[in-house]
Amino acid sequence: MSTKNCFVIITLLITAMLTFQDVQAQDPEFSQYYANPLYLNPGYAGSTECGRLGLNYRNQYPSLSNAYVTYNVSYDQNMPGINSGFGFLVMNDAQGDGGLIRTSAAVYYSYNLQVSNFMNLRFGVKGAYYQEKLNWNKFIFASQIETTTGNIDPNSGEPPPPKDNITAIDFAAGAVLSHTDKFFVGLAVDHLTQPSLSFYDNGDSKLPMKITVNGGIMVNATSGGLGNAGSGDILVQPNILYMQQENFHQLSAGLYINKYPFVLGSWFRHNFENPDAVVALFGITYNNIRIGYSYDFTVSQIGGKAGGAHEISFAWDFCLYKESSRRHIRAIKSPSF
Repeated sequence: MSTKNCFVIITLLITAMLTFQDVQAQDPEFSQYYANPLYLNPGYAGSTECGRLGLNYRNQYPSLSNAYVTYNVSYDQNMPGINSGFGFLVMNDAQGDGGLIRTSAAVYYSYNLQVSNFMNLRFGVKGAYYQEKLNWNKFIFASQIETTTGNIDPNSGEPPPPKDNITAIDFAAGAVLSHTDKFFVGLAVDHLTQPSLSFYDNGDSKLPMKITVNGGIMVNATSGGLGNAGSGDILVQPNILYMQQENFHQLSAGLYINKYPFVLGSWFRHNFENPDAVVALFGITYNNIRIGYSYDFTVSQIGGKAGGAHEISFAWDFCLYKESSRRHIRAIKSPSF
């Protein structure tokens, strides 16, 4: 199948979704989910010792002419005086070479409850604003394609919907339970209000609730046992992530291997309807800066001709106040990528 034909199929599918008035949208997804912790779970807001600035970029199926391109910027900061944290995240998600663009801005608040000397439970909430824009002239309809030659007639097609720009307000909540450096487990529920993102007046294109469960342990391969890793130790971090949104179910399982300053990771992502991808990651940490690159080797029916997915992450941890004046914060020791 040629790249042109693949792209036509992608745009036809997106167009079909838009022309049905009772369809439910879904969220973008990142392979480096721990490099985008606020998007993963609001409970991670302010879960570091200082401030954290993050940048994330994902290009999925690049051979299909910008089929899915997503990027975001985030910042979060702890407030130790009141056992809290806050953050914000701005994201842009473009589908079908910009035919459908969703821009969102979210603010976060979390509260840290110290259960014991080594256990912490963080509760987080998120409030988000969504804007979804439709560029109708970028879509290709079946009636525009000449069946014998495959040429596209730009003068034919379907009439646009009544609206090409919609907005909505949304909320989410989450919690993360963590041991200082041995294990962690998180639960998040997005789209509590299930906002409608329909371009039709009588449409019902809701964002269904998304449930995310994640967890992992930290195994010290140098000294044995869990946690207590020194700066030169090798740390192995098995992890699991489960997501459910409406009838969509997905399970990711894999591990990270850390030997400062390098991180290697690999995991398998399986949609319950069909296998999705094998992900490989390389990351490096220098002082308080982390840079990661991952690639999705597609194993689903769309095949390798779509180009898999490239993802790049950047994070910078820094303190806005002096070491002597700040209260100690127990950061969540989840993976950085």
